[in-house]
Amino acid sequence: MSETLAIYGGTPAVDVTKVVNWPPVDKTDEKMVLDALYAQVQTYGKHNMAFGEEFAKWNGNQYALFTNSGTAALHMCLVGCGIGAGDHVLVTAYSWSSSATCILHHDAIPIFVDIDPETFLMDPDKIEEAITPRTKAIIVVQLHGLCNDMDKINAIARKHNLKVIEDACQAHGALYKGRKAGTLGDCAAFSFNQNKCLSCGEGGMFVTNDEEIYKGGAKLWSFGETARPDERRDYHAYALGWMYRNNELTAAFGRAQLSKYDFYFNTLRENGEYLLKNLAGTPDLLLPYEPEYATHNWYNFNLRIDFDKMHITDPEEQIAFRDAVAAALRDEGIRASVWQRFILPEMTVFAAKNAYGMGYPWSIPGADEGVDYSLEKFPNALAYSRKHISIVQTLRAPNGLDIAEQVRQGISKVFNNLDKIDPERIRKILEDRMK
Repeated sequence: MSETLAIYGGTPAVDVTKVVNWPPVDKTDEKMVLDALYAQVQTYGKHNMAFGEEFAKWNGNQYALFTNSGTAALHMCLVGCGIGAGDHVLVTAYSWSSSATCILHHDAIPIFVDIDPETFLMDPDKIEEAITPRTKAIIVVQLHGLCNDMDKINAIARKHNLKVIEDACQAHGALYKGRKAGTLGDCAAFSFNQNKCLSCGEGGMFVTNDEEIYKGGAKLWSFGETARPDERRDYHAYALGWMYRNNELTAAFGRAQLSKYDFYFNTLRENGEYLLKNLAGTPDLLLPYEPEYATHNWYNFNLRIDFDKMHITDPEEQIAFRDAVAAALRDEGIRASVWQRFILPEMTVFAAKNAYGMGYPWSIPGADEGVDYSLEKFPNALAYSRKHISIVQTLRAPNGLDIAEQVRQGISKVFNNLDKIDPERIRKILEDRMK
């Protein structure tokens, strides 16, 4: 293998012609989708209902509703838990925007909590200090496919009478002490976007074991009605509702993919463990951490640059260097990206406290009392946002250990040549490609 970085003209480490696109599609998917395509009902029918039932059985939930997105499922969780205008909901400072905008969707206020620097998840030891008199729930984001310390979080929630909502949008099959994500709180949301480990293009799943939470979420899901489309409806809106249902084609695709998910999960586990073992000791590379209580699904296999060892302290220099390293990895044939560049309190919708205009919902009397989004409160989240690189999809099934080894070679090649990473030179290379 050429030691010249591919971005400088060397040979890429990964043979991308051998990497299977995600998600893999076969005759199982074709048969199921064609059945939906030629069915009489295209909106909400047998495939929607069956997907919910099959997912609930697979994951260990009593109730499940297939939605049009993970974001919709998160909103349903808030409503099912009785969160309302001016309530406070704790959420991690680092995640996808939906983890916190779902709180705004029902006029409540997000209260951010800094992350643990090793797991990248909400730090359980910082939760109690963030609780306010208005706090009603905690959204626990099982980010990158790793479960948080749920015993500790649930104990805090019970002490303060808080609901626990799992944002399990990336955590299909991830385990906490042998129990699956989505069964560890009062309710949970999953996503089936194409990037997810279980994908049907777009979609989500709302799950719970609580009948009252289920009824509340279902009401939001279908126009504020109390009856589902498969039941006798009076078409009366009993509450403010959205149209969060999905269609039969997408549900059929989801059912087919779910039938193969255990194979997908096991393949990702093998590939992730292979990288953990064989990248140990790579200079200036910080590998992801898997606590004893957790089983990662490796939705994102996250690399971090050890800027402390490299003595790079300026945040702008860190970002420029990290972006250059990510570009070098991509040219080696690895699907590498910066998954989220901003922490949530940085985002304008939160920082400006003006989601709906006129400062709403923070302008609800008393709702903004004690709410502080100052960035210095979230040092771990800020540091992580500047140094991480996510590897996605290249490690997904049916790509096996042969591809994982090529990925290892590409990562080793880049990190063994960090002294040759010139952010300005790489920036110009990328700009020239755009011309």
